[in-house]
Amino acid sequence: MMSVEKVFWADPYQTQLAANVTSISGNIITLDKTIAYAFSGGQASDQGTINGHKILAAQKVGKEIYYSLAGPLDLNVDDEVRIEIDWKIRYRIMRLHFAAEIILELVNQLFDKPEKIGANITDAKARIDFVWQGNISGIFPRLLEEANRLIALDLKITSEFSDKESERRFWEVKDLGKVSCGGTHLRTTGEVGEIKLKRENIGKNRERIEIVLV
Repeated sequence: MMSVEKVFWADPYQTQLAANVTSISGNIITLDKTIAYAFSGGQASDQGTINGHKILAAQKVGKEIYYSLAGPLDLNVDDEVRIEIDWKIRYRIMRLHFAAEIILELVNQLFDKPEKIGANITDAKARIDFVWQGNISGIFPRLLEEANRLIALDLKITSEFSDKESERRFWEVKDLGKVSCGGTHLRTTGEVGEIKLKRENIGKNRERIEIVLV
């Protein structure tokens, strides 16, 4: 069975799509193509519906995505279905995701690549966890100054395959960097908008940067 075509990479701004069911097991289905992102790399799954059935969970296994839907299902293999994602939530995730990408890249460039030990992006906030001695909020003024400069420049964000067969992807921004990432990305840095940073101590020599949209 061929893996699902991930249209969310080709066009992360697309909110509706017609697709065909390729397998069904109980309330779990697979599709030939999709715009509904499944949790990966710390980025939350999209919310939405498939043929009116709420997507309860989306799990990426290898190159395949399995969607758990609210039932009962009135679907068969090869049926055409309509996928609709919650654009408001997707767009907030995309903005917070790239805000986190900017902050992480600046921390790496300006502060000697501290060890990253975790990350998570939802539509409410993004977080990045580091091994860090002391209070990480001491670097916030410089981080925000540089992040706001990059956001104000409204730089183009390129997102492409580095290896299409293995589905490895990257984003690239001139004057910032080129980073491996398989998430959904904005077109420009200006779309991130205004952000705020919050510090949380999560253990000895472990610091968290939380990022929220203003």
